Formats: sequence, C-alpha cells, structure tokens
Amino acid sequence: MSVAIRTANRRILTRMLLVAVLMFGFGYAMVPLYRVFCDVTGINNLLGADEVAMNTQVDTSRNVTVEFDANIRGLPWNFKPERSSIIVHPGELAQVRYRVQNTRDHPLIGQAIPSYGPQLAGQYFRKIECFCFTRQRLAAGEVREMPVVFVIDPGLPREVTTITLSYTFFDVGGPAAAELRGSPGGA
Repeated sequence: MSVAIRTANRRILTRMLLVAVLMFGFGYAMVPLYRVFCDVTGINNLLGADEVAMNTQVDTSRNVTVEFDANIRGLPWNFKPERSSIIVHPGELAQVRYRVQNTRDHPLIGQAIPSYGPQLAGQYFRKIECFCFTRQRLAAGEVREMPVVFVIDPGLPREVTTITLSYTFFDVGGPAAAELRGSPGGA
C-alpha cells in the first residue's frame, strides 16, 4: 500500500471519529438544548419532577361526607362497604370498595341497584367504575372486593353536605340466571 493511500485512510478515519464524537455530544446535549429552546420560544410544556398536574375543577372550599350502605334482598350473601364513610371535595376522584361473599355451596348471580340520599344527590354522583354496571356471578363460597370509583359534581348545591350511597343486591332469577350458573332448571 502506498504512503498516499495510508495518509488518505488516516484522514478519513480521523474525520469519521470526529463525526462520531460530535454526534454523541449533540445527542447528549439534546435534552438541555430542548429545554432552552422551549423556554426561549415559550412552548415550555415539559413537567419537571417538582411540578404536578392539578385538577382545577376540584372545589377545595367545601367538603362532602359520603356515607356507604349495603343491603341484600333474596341472596344468601354477606355484603358490606370497607368503610362506612369518607370525606371528599366536589370534583375530586374517590374510590371505595365493597366486600361480598356467597355463603352457599353453589354459584349465585346478583345485581346491585344504587340509591342516593338525598334523592337529588343522584344527579351529581358520577360513577366511573362500579360493580352495579353488570350482574355479579359468585362461585360457591367466593369472596370478592368490588371497587366504586366516583366524582361528586362541583355543581352539587352547597346545602348538601352529606350523601348516602346505598346498594341493594337482588337475586337475578329465571332462565337466564340458570344458564349463567350452568345448572339446568335453576339453582
């Protein structure tokens, strides 16, 4: 190999190494450069570790006590809320759990129906997740914890300071229930 070719190869190798080092440095500097660019242009939509997204629809100027009740009609189940009450701000996301147990030696199906006190509170009680949306099939002896995720609408009249959420579980009888239980002729 001639000296001219070796010199040309060294120059190319040196340039390639320089380009690789510059590319690595540029990639490493991208995050701080992006932050500076966002600050300069006013785009700054990055949330730092000390910044927290905040729900501006929460009415922190007042509290609402939500009481929980559980009833059974026609089912051999044990059913109760994990807590008897909680205090929330209107607009705040809240979650509670109910515990249910089938005390029989065969599966049963029930449907929970909610009711509210005072009755007008039902208009302002927004359930996001609830076991009352679907029928519940419990195997023999099964114990289940079921969540209720809700928000009290900030439009709730100020004079309402306590809401009672009551669920009543009813036996779902008839041919559809027998089919779901897997036992011909019913339970």
